[in-house]
Amino acid sequence: MALDQFCFELSPGEVHCLIGENGAGKSTFIKILSGVYSPDSGELIIENKRYERLTTQLARGMGIYTVYQDDVLVPQISVAENIYLGSKDMKKKIFMNYRTVYENAETLARHYGIALDVKELYGNLNPADQQFTKILKALAQSPRILVLDEPTQVFNVTETDIILNIVRKVSETGTGVVYIAHDLDEIIRVASRITILRDGKKVAAYDGVIEELDSSILAKDMVGRPVELFYKKKKHNIGEIGLEVKNLMLGSTSTPIDFSVRKGEILGIAGLKGSGRSAIARAIFGAINRYSGQILYDGIDITPKNPIEAVGHGLAYLTEDKKADGLFLSMPVYQNITIVGLSSFHRFLIKMKSERDISNDYIGRMNIKTADPNQEVQYLSGGNQQKVVIAKWLFKNAKILIVDEPTHGIDVNAKTEVYDLFTELAAEGKSIIMISSEMPEIISMSDRVIVIRKCEISRELSGDEITEYNILAGYLGGTNS
Repeated sequence: MALDQFCFELSPGEVHCLIGENGAGKSTFIKILSGVYSPDSGELIIENKRYERLTTQLARGMGIYTVYQDDVLVPQISVAENIYLGSKDMKKKIFMNYRTVYENAETLARHYGIALDVKELYGNLNPADQQFTKILKALAQSPRILVLDEPTQVFNVTETDIILNIVRKVSETGTGVVYIAHDLDEIIRVASRITILRDGKKVAAYDGVIEELDSSILAKDMVGRPVELFYKKKKHNIGEIGLEVKNLMLGSTSTPIDFSVRKGEILGIAGLKGSGRSAIARAIFGAINRYSGQILYDGIDITPKNPIEAVGHGLAYLTEDKKADGLFLSMPVYQNITIVGLSSFHRFLIKMKSERDISNDYIGRMNIKTADPNQEVQYLSGGNQQKVVIAKWLFKNAKILIVDEPTHGIDVNAKTEVYDLFTELAAEGKSIIMISSEMPEIISMSDRVIVIRKCEISRELSGDEITEYNILAGYLGGTNS
């Protein structure tokens, strides 16, 4: 259940901040408010009118505009055209007066203190200017309710200050602002009121004493799950250092990243979306260019130039989107298992019986529930699809598994099976790097945790230090409890 008996109020001119961990229910709520999702129960009351649900058209008609974290505008047209594309004024006109559009966009940007070339193609902008464009597009509609989802995720300190000033200026005109962010100091600076969500429930709220709050108070409100939510991992011996990452830099100005993973160890990588955690994984795997850095295994430099080299050195990368990047959905289960290891068979003739026999061994070992090895993998459940991806890499004899959001989108029972499998693989001496947004997953599965914040390791935790509070503090740059 994404939301459970959740209540939320917003007054004109108020900045109501909504905070909570990943998966707390924040995105579900703003999608209900924006008309993207329909609630199962409850009601929305807007200016004394009651609605069981909103549509996107109805929400916009009432002046509700949302800037989503992952919004993408049209790359092939200018900033100004993107700002006014689909606007109420443009819909009334048959032809677009480009001079007026550029002038209006320039005036709007200047009014809010944003330095932006409104004639530049949106696709040519850096991520920060693209985010400014998305916000200006919403502001151009003169919203009565403005919803901002992680608006400063890609910004530096100066750019963040511009956004906070915009929020204050907009609220002073009577617009109500719903503001979602993970930086608690930023929240305290801008909020009129704060609501904290945890596991879909409202667990705390602050109104009128915001300036007296400390970010540690808010962080503690966000944690505190019952112990039954945590997987009980069996202990096993951990060996010597296997993988080493040295002086990894994703850009010329980034901070060098150094860490190691022992054989038999599960290293958790925690971080908010956009923190750089997945970029680090892709750089290790050779899927994106590095500015610098070495990858070593058993002290030998295996730095891959591309994923093919990475696979040859025993690395495997299970991406977050397994359907797009990890599976051939229309191919049978057995071929998905053996596809990266076809070189194990005869060079010119693949022996189907051998291929099926080997895949059957993995299907049995990993308890993959399939009617038949010939069944197309697209018809398996999410948990069984994940097992097929893992089996593929085990068949290739991968020594290091990098898994990104390994249990995203699968049910509780399937999660436990995946956890059991990872524990078994680690006990066999595999090194596992596990990236996850799920706090219980990171805490219960990891032998050690590094927290990524703005493409840097903000802290390293082990043993009793691996707690919800300390991981959250790592997100936010605070201190250990």
